[in-house]
Amino acid sequence: MEIEFSFREEHSKIFGPILRPVAKVIFKHAGIEVPQWVYVDSGADMTLIPKSMGDLLGFKINEDKITEVKGVGERVIPVVIKKAKIQIGEKEIEIHLAWSLVEEVPMLLGRKDLLDHFEILLKNDKTIFRY
Repeated sequence: MEIEFSFREEHSKIFGPILRPVAKVIFKHAGIEVPQWVYVDSGADMTLIPKSMGDLLGFKINEDKITEVKGVGERVIPVVIKKAKIQIGEKEIEIHLAWSLVEEVPMLLGRKDLLDHFEILLKNDKTIFRY
């Protein structure tokens, strides 16, 4: 099976118009489903979602351990590691993701758990998922 998404044109302060790889992902947790467009980031260790997305999915901090992740520029972001299901095309898998406790982060689809189930190609301005 294969599903593909066209790159999204956005504006870069450095390059002007630029194409970025994106995918439509349905996040699922506790009976809640939230479809979102996310950046496909082959450099990201794991999937990252902002605080409001975790709130929509019904995540709670409770006894969870708050940890920190760093991205480009070494900015430290407090996160809680959660499990959720995602659906891309017809394929649904369970992944670990980093739920940011701040809002100012992009939604990123990272490598952890994802590459066990999909071959991902970034080719000819398309993001292609094979499974």
